[in-house]
Amino acid sequence: MKMSDVNVASVLFGTQAQVGVNRGLAEFHAGRPVLIAGTGETLLTLPVEALDARRLAAFVALCAPAAPRLVITARRACSLGLDAGGPVALNIAAGLDVKTILALVADAKFDGAVVAEPAGPAAIAAVELVKLAQVLPAVLVADAAPAKAAAFNPPLVSVEAAAVTRFRADVIRSLAISGEAQMPLNSGVRTRFVVFRDAIGGSQVAVIAGNPDFSKPVPVRLHSACLTGDVFGSRRCDCGDQLKLALTRLTAEGGGVILYLAQEGRGLGLTNKMRTYQLQDAGLDTVDANTTLGFDDDERDYGIAARMLEILGCNRVILLTNNPTKLDGLVEAGIEVTGRMSIETPSNSDNRRYLTAKAARAGHQLDHLMASLAEPAEAERIVAQLTS
Repeated sequence: MKMSDVNVASVLFGTQAQVGVNRGLAEFHAGRPVLIAGTGETLLTLPVEALDARRLAAFVALCAPAAPRLVITARRACSLGLDAGGPVALNIAAGLDVKTILALVADAKFDGAVVAEPAGPAAIAAVELVKLAQVLPAVLVADAAPAKAAAFNPPLVSVEAAAVTRFRADVIRSLAISGEAQMPLNSGVRTRFVVFRDAIGGSQVAVIAGNPDFSKPVPVRLHSACLTGDVFGSRRCDCGDQLKLALTRLTAEGGGVILYLAQEGRGLGLTNKMRTYQLQDAGLDTVDANTTLGFDDDERDYGIAARMLEILGCNRVILLTNNPTKLDGLVEAGIEVTGRMSIETPSNSDNRRYLTAKAARAGHQLDHLMASLAEPAEAERIVAQLTS
């Protein structure tokens, strides 16, 4: 059967809208400008990540005579004292330098006055795209001058705002097994690693321990990748300890699955995770550090985990977690959760404040942590401080 040129293009590339988002994401990863078209507006956009004086001057020149605006998330707007229900655009005074722009985006405190207005569809899509790129969630935007945009060399990538909105769901649907192998571990546990790949080249891994019976509820751990904790044994979190304990528990239960998800820093990415650590060192807790940078406390999408389980044929699970959000996320994505097993790991002097914040502010069920604190009065003081 002979395929038409349209069918060939669709099979090889996907839809034009999907291709646009893929290419726009690559441009944002590289810190390059992208055209984003929404209802009634087309914006020239540039991620704030890696902004310097030369790049700022070049962007201002490219946008002229339009004046650039800075688009930030609602979370970041609230940290600046603004009342925002969604992303907002801040007017940028002529001659504003890079240091001030970055302070508007990421500093724990900013003393200057700002004027904001609700962002339009194209600007909101730009924020979503920059979040997908896991860089600072802020973009410079300006109304595109059609003649300048068309003459730009190399050509500017153009993205449809509506396609960005659909993109996360498209990526989840694209997930497929790309490889698997038996993997004996030093702990003595015998596992099978099943690697999944999506349409943008991302990889997720299912670690199947023992021989679980997928016709029955299976013990499952959703574990977000943590380079610092899982690999290097960081004391700032409990991730590595939870991973080891999960493997032990799955073995004791006769088998189960760990979904090792590429969601470093609760979905922020490794670079932004380091930025939140700097803010924590300056006195913020883990929740406020995330929101100060403009992120939600938890940016993870558990739809990808649900799709992995479906492909494995695992539709009923007993979830190993202290985090009720994971349970809710799987249920909303269509996985039946028949029970929960807690993951209780020891705390230390470097992660106790972090774990207490997760319990007090994010609802993690860590009763063992609160009970382990030396003085009940001290536990109450810490919780009161975190929730005030």
